[in-house]
Amino acid sequence: MTTAQHKIGTGFGAQSTADDVLRGIDLPGKLALVTGGYSGIGLETTRALVRAGAHVVVPARRPAAAKKVLGAGVEVDELDLGDLDSVRAFAERFLASGRTIDIVVNSAGIMACPETRVGPGWEAQFATNHLGHYALVNRLWPAIAPGGARVVSVSSAGHRRSAIRWDDVMFEHGYDKWAAYGQAKTANVLFAVRLDTLARDAGVRAFALHPGGILTPLQRHLPREEMVAAGWFDENGNPNPDIGIKTPEQGAATQTWAATSPQLDGLGGVYCEDCDIAEIAPEGAEFRGGVCNYAVDPEQAARLWTLSAELTGVSAF
Repeated sequence: MTTAQHKIGTGFGAQSTADDVLRGIDLPGKLALVTGGYSGIGLETTRALVRAGAHVVVPARRPAAAKKVLGAGVEVDELDLGDLDSVRAFAERFLASGRTIDIVVNSAGIMACPETRVGPGWEAQFATNHLGHYALVNRLWPAIAPGGARVVSVSSAGHRRSAIRWDDVMFEHGYDKWAAYGQAKTANVLFAVRLDTLARDAGVRAFALHPGGILTPLQRHLPREEMVAAGWFDENGNPNPDIGIKTPEQGAATQTWAATSPQLDGLGGVYCEDCDIAEIAPEGAEFRGGVCNYAVDPEQAARLWTLSAELTGVSAF
C-alpha cells in the first residue's frame, strides 16, 4: 500500500538531534551501513547509531582518513561511489562475509562541483550521488535483511532546482552546477520511491529526506562570496540566523529517524524533513519545505530505475 505524502505528527522537529530520535531505541545486533559516514552529518549519524548499539560499516573513498576520525569502534572499508568497479568490489567483499544489513543510509554526496566527468563520461554529481548508490544497493541486495531492513536516501531541498533532464541527463549540452545538483537530488528521491515499490513485498522499506541546511564539508566547492551572495553568511562569515542553519547533530536527525523509528513501521516510499513525512510543495513556491510532485512521481521513478539499470548494468529486481 502506498504511503501518503503527509505529516504524521511525530513529536520531533527541526531542532531534534540524532540522539533525540534514538532515545529508547536499542540497536545491538543490528548492522548499519553509512556512506559518507566519516564526515558532516554522516559522521554524526554513525556516532549516534554506535551509541545506540549498532555495528556500523562505513565504506569510504579515503579509508585512512575515515579510520582516523572514527576510531576502532567502526568498521571501515574502501569505496568510491564514482567508480562502479569500486562499488562492485566493495559489495563482493561484504557479501563474502555472509552478514546481513539492517540499515543502509546513503549519506555521501558532492554538491555544486565544477564540471567533472567520471566513468564513461558521466556527469559527476548524477554519477556519484545517484548511480553509485543505486549500484551499491542493488549489488548488496542479497545481504539486505528481509522483513525489516530500511534503505535511506539522503536528498535535499535542492531537488527543487531541477527535475530529471531526460533529454540531457549528463549535461552534454552545457553544464550548470546547481541544476546538476538538483537533478541528482531529485534522483535520490525517485530512487527511494521505486525501491520501496520493488522491495516492500520482502519487508524492506525505503525513504528519502532533506536533512536541513547544515554547514559541512559538502560546501567545499563553493567560494565564500557565493555563499554570502546567497544569504547563507554575512560579510564576516557569520551564519544567517533567518535561514535556520542546523548543527550537524540536528542535521543527522532525520536520516537517523528514517532509518530506525518505529513511527515509520509499515510505511515507505516517502520524502521526509524535520523528522516527519513532508508535505507536497506548492508549485512555484520558494525553498520553504516540502517535496515537488515530480520527485515522488511513481512513473518518473520507474523510468529512472530503468535508465539506471541500463547505465550501470545492475538491477536486483
